[in-house]
Amino acid sequence: MYELEITKQFSGAHSLTGYPGDCRKLHGHNWNATVTLQAAELDKIGIALDFKILKKELNEVIDRFDHAYLNELEEFADCNPTSENLARIIYCELSKRLNDGRIKVTRVSVEESPGSRATYFE
Repeated sequence: MYELEITKQFSGAHSLTGYPGDCRKLHGHNWNATVTLQAAELDKIGIALDFKILKKELNEVIDRFDHAYLNELEEFADCNPTSENLARIIYCELSKRLNDGRIKVTRVSVEESPGSRATYFE
């Protein structure tokens, strides 16, 4: 089994409805999204998935979050834009784009500050 991992940073603002502390107010983070995928075998030239393709797909998913007020985005109409929900949304979007029987997105972690990370996997 092979495992690939990439990380992309993005910046965004949010507020957490119902949160009993300061995070209920508008504030921002420089998030790091880390995507892990697995492949049981390599392609004919010895690659699980070209990192260029993985980066392109992750960029397309994350670009709508970068420098945005996340609460205003459609994805967060029914939930708070927490690290946990961001990780789930990124995981689901990338899984649709990349999972093909040979490759599987296995987890997405979103770090909102150094040492504070949420991970989603199925």
